[in-house]
Amino acid sequence: MGHEQGWHDVPARIVNLVLNQTRDQRRLIAALMDGALCVMAVWIAYSLRVGSWSFFSPPVSSFAAVALLFWYPIALMLGVYRSLIRFSGARTVAGLAAACAALAIPLLIVFVIFRWPVVPRTLAILHPIIFLMLLASSRITIRFILLDLLNIVSTKARRVLVYGAGRAGQQLALSLRHESQVYLVGFVDDDLRLDGQRLDGIPVFGSHRLETILGDTDVDEVLLAIPSASRTRRREIIERLQKTDAYVRSLPSLTHIIEGSITVNDLREIQIDELLGREAVAPNEVLMGRTIVGKTVMVSGAGGSIGSELCRQILQCHPKKLILLEQSEFALYAIEQELLSHIRSTGHDVSLVLELANVAERSTMMRVYKHHRPDTVFHAAAYKHVPLVEANPVSGMRNNVMGTLHSVEAAEACGVANFTLISTDKAVRPTNIMGASKRVCELILQARASEKRTNSTVFSMVRFGNVLGSSGSVVPLFQAQIAAGGPITITHRDITRYFMTIPEAAQLVIQATAMAKGGEVFVLDMGQPVQILDLARSMIRLSGLGIRDADDPDGDIEIVETGLRPGEKLYEELLIGDNPEPTNHPRILRAREKLWPWLEMKQALDELDAVIRGSGDPHAMVQVIARLVPEYTPDAMWRERLTIHASADHP
Repeated sequence: MGHEQGWHDVPARIVNLVLNQTRDQRRLIAALMDGALCVMAVWIAYSLRVGSWSFFSPPVSSFAAVALLFWYPIALMLGVYRSLIRFSGARTVAGLAAACAALAIPLLIVFVIFRWPVVPRTLAILHPIIFLMLLASSRITIRFILLDLLNIVSTKARRVLVYGAGRAGQQLALSLRHESQVYLVGFVDDDLRLDGQRLDGIPVFGSHRLETILGDTDVDEVLLAIPSASRTRRREIIERLQKTDAYVRSLPSLTHIIEGSITVNDLREIQIDELLGREAVAPNEVLMGRTIVGKTVMVSGAGGSIGSELCRQILQCHPKKLILLEQSEFALYAIEQELLSHIRSTGHDVSLVLELANVAERSTMMRVYKHHRPDTVFHAAAYKHVPLVEANPVSGMRNNVMGTLHSVEAAEACGVANFTLISTDKAVRPTNIMGASKRVCELILQARASEKRTNSTVFSMVRFGNVLGSSGSVVPLFQAQIAAGGPITITHRDITRYFMTIPEAAQLVIQATAMAKGGEVFVLDMGQPVQILDLARSMIRLSGLGIRDADDPDGDIEIVETGLRPGEKLYEELLIGDNPEPTNHPRILRAREKLWPWLEMKQALDELDAVIRGSGDPHAMVQVIARLVPEYTPDAMWRERLTIHASADHP
């Protein structure tokens, strides 16, 4: 048995011996093989011409010498030996055809025009044709032997399945043949008519058998090649694959594949928004441009997650001037470089202005607004990290509340047409100082909008939940924890959050601004809330890893519950009241909520400002906030601190 196995391994050992040679050595072997095929083509062509075989007659020897003399320079010039034979395909054959056609030209000149003695002239035409047939056959045969018959792939090769047998899938499969570390098991496709068929020798399986195929073929990785599929369909497929141990990667959406071939380099990991996101609603171009086209637009907090995406979207709408206001030098520099690159590549005629400034400084805001006289302002500058603001309440209030107040005052004084505040779902019945501060910001705009004056600024607010991939989102945190080998930390197993992609949120903010009449609290339709525990599990599985728990103690990544952070809620809400009103956009609702008259609001804000500028007593500041936002329910830590503070004031 061992002797028979040894003989069986001989072809594989020979092939591996060749493959282990250097690239130049393999090219030399290929050139010698082609030389032999060139001589063989002469024998075949001559025998067809004269009707008998002749191997070493003067005509055959003369023609073979001339053919070899011209073949090698032509082959080198046209790059015949730059391609790998084991990955030969249609393009390789086309290159060989071009080389053989080029070879026919000098052969015709030598043997037809100059009439080389004793050599039949028709050999100059027959030989290149036969030579091409031999070359193409040799390439295809070698590829078949290496990749199909002997299955010569690396012992570490990943077994992959391509989901999608359409054009994108076929192009990806062709590219995979050039990857020595990958073995293509087959295609999976939703078209059940293809089940059991073969594409270029590769089996196609119906998607109804996906789980069975994954188990039977020991697949390591599934590559999604369905760029034209809807987000809903992609989500359904990904959810099925999450139940398996296969690692999943995907080609980008169809909008990212405009032209050209698809390669392995186009593959990327599954983005979590493909699992959580909904079908995007195409933006209304009229609403997108109404407050932007040809206008001077300012974005405060331009270097943040939402602010930077607003800048990108605004740039697409052709403003006359875009003012980037940001207090972080690095963030301002980063978004400037990105936007400048876009402007240069598109040729947009947009004036980009940078303002390194702090919105909490009243004089600075007045100077910036007076100098630039913006038509539209998107106020995204805010501290949004709940635990940090909870630990630094004075700084949070100064930046969020006073920064908004100073921006509103400057906007009114300088005749800004539209002013939109970027708010948060944490402003609804807040349990933390950050959320309470954002609710006060909303009340400032509502109170100013209620002051009816001629040609007044149109104030509006847009409230929404978490955006995927933002600086404070759990998604990048989970990605980093998975990359480090775990564990993933969640604060509570029952915690839920709303999620939306950053581009969709920015587009909806711009469109809501165009619909504003004054004082509206716009609420974005965030879909269904997502349980953070389920999100963590999905991200682990999509990374091709297992969850380590009581059911699987040998899993890869453990999920650890750490407890709610100060001010953190189990779930978020988007509405203070009930029955939101629809708007002309299906994803934008209008909330009707109670507001403070401006005089009472102004009195409380003056008191708050005095505390911030004076003693900086967080307890006195929180007491003012609690009066302005009666829905605010401080967490246990703050309730205890406020009780102790009140007892000290009234012994």
